[in-house]
Amino acid sequence: MIEELVGSARTGAERRRAEVPLEDLERRLAERPEQRPFGEALVRPGLSVVAEFKRRSPSAGEIRAGATPAEIARAYDGAGAAALSVLTDAPHFGGSLDDLREARDSCELPTLQKDFIVDSYQVYEAAVAGADAVLLIVAALDGDQLARLYEEARGLDLDVVVEVHKESELETALTVDADIIGINNRDLDDFNVDIQTTFELITDVPAGKTVLSESGIADRGTLDELERVGVDAVLIGETLMRADDPGAKLRELIADEESTREHLLP
Repeated sequence: MIEELVGSARTGAERRRAEVPLEDLERRLAERPEQRPFGEALVRPGLSVVAEFKRRSPSAGEIRAGATPAEIARAYDGAGAAALSVLTDAPHFGGSLDDLREARDSCELPTLQKDFIVDSYQVYEAAVAGADAVLLIVAALDGDQLARLYEEARGLDLDVVVEVHKESELETALTVDADIIGINNRDLDDFNVDIQTTFELITDVPAGKTVLSESGIADRGTLDELERVGVDAVLIGETLMRADDPGAKLRELIADEESTREHLLP
C-alpha cells in the first residue's frame, strides 16, 4: 500500500508543478503567515496532544461527513490541544491544502501538514500554505531523499516530524539528526495498529529527541502509559473525529485541567 500512496503523491506533485511552477511558489513565500513553534508545543510540561483533522482514510473509509476544518480546529484549540495536524492527501484521505489553510486560520495552534511528501515541490507548497511543520515518512523515502527533504524543510523554517515504524527506519531517521521522531503505531503496508510499536522503539531513541506517538490512541490509560515511558506528545485523529463532540472528547482524554492550561499557547 505504501508504494501506491507514494506513487500517487509523486504524480500529484508533478501535475501541480506543471500548473504552478516552483518559481511561483518561491515568490509567494514572502506572503506566508508568521510561523508558530510546533516543536516547542510538543515539549511543554505534561503529555502534549496533537489533534488531527482527517476526513477519511483507506482503512476506515469516511470518518466525519460534512466536517469543516474551521469548526474542528476551533474545538481542538478551545479544548487544550497543543498543536493541530491536518491530513492534506487528496486521493486517499480526501484532504487538501485548503483544509490546512482554513484550519490554521481558524485557531492559534501550530499546524502540522500530514501528507506523503516525496518531492521538494511539496515542501514549498506546505510553506506557502502556512504549515508550521511537515511530516517525512522514512518508509516512503530512501536515505538521500530523506536528508535532502529534511534540509529543505528546515531551510524554510519548517519543523519536521520524521516518522518511523520499525528499528531500521529509526536508524535512518537518526542519520539526519531529526529533532522530532514520530513513531507510527500503524503499519502503512497493511494498516494494522499496534501500540506496542512505540514502547519497543522508544528505548532506542537517544536522549534529547522529541518523541511523538501516532495512531491507535483512544483512552486516558494509554496516554498515561505513553507518558510514563517518556513519550512527549501523542497524535490523535480518528478517535476525536468520530466523537459526537470532538472538543469534549479531547478534554476527556486530557483529563487534567491544570495540564491542559499549560499546553495552551500564549
